[in-house]
Amino acid sequence: MSVAVRVIPCLDVAAGRVVKGVNFLNLRDAGDPVELAARYAEQGADELTFLDVTATVDDRSTTYDVVRRTAEQVFIPLTVGGGVRSDEDVARLLGVGADKVGVNSAAIARPELIGEIADRFGAQVLVLSLDVKRSPNQPSGFVVTTHGGRRESDLDALEWCGEAVDRGAGELLVNSMDADGTLAGFDLELTSLVRGISSVPVIASGGAGELSHFAPAIAAGADAVLAASVFHDGTFTVGQVKRAIAEAGYEVR
Repeated sequence: MSVAVRVIPCLDVAAGRVVKGVNFLNLRDAGDPVELAARYAEQGADELTFLDVTATVDDRSTTYDVVRRTAEQVFIPLTVGGGVRSDEDVARLLGVGADKVGVNSAAIARPELIGEIADRFGAQVLVLSLDVKRSPNQPSGFVVTTHGGRRESDLDALEWCGEAVDRGAGELLVNSMDADGTLAGFDLELTSLVRGISSVPVIASGGAGELSHFAPAIAAGADAVLAASVFHDGTFTVGQVKRAIAEAGYEVR
């Protein structure tokens, strides 16, 4: 792999607090987003992903104040998603300190949004966030869900990835709903399938529970690995993850 692997802590935020659950259910408080972001930056995180997990469900905008306060304290790339519905939402998020913006439900509802954002700000700003679960009803065996994983779409996950890249998505954040919060490891089959059809970077998300889980995700094709619970709970640090990846023979920053 010619480009260094990125390690990305994820801050799932609801009502201004970081939360974590299992398969997006039974959310529990995990701390203050600004404090956690600063901690992970000190540990050597390459980027941070900030997802307002109830913005779409509650039909409201992302918490701009929390994004602003986080960006004022942390000087590594910050991706923000949740409740983004227009290129104006993207402009506002970039204005308060986001470097990249994640879209999910709104892009599924209106795929043209992807091109509108990419045309105005560049593909490098746009991360397509996908909450994917296994489904026997789709050709690939995986379906895209919306509204924080609460609703199944009729989209085959691989077909949607390909369409989104064609429309201008600069990166794919692929979260396995089946693995999310289970600490049982990334969905390697899903990661490999997405890698096989994607010409843009792929971020593997969902299921990290042990240091040994990260290198296989990279071997399956991930350009970056994202985790939440293991960092929030102090199971291990960003630095420990990077060392484990390096010891497996991959370049890290």
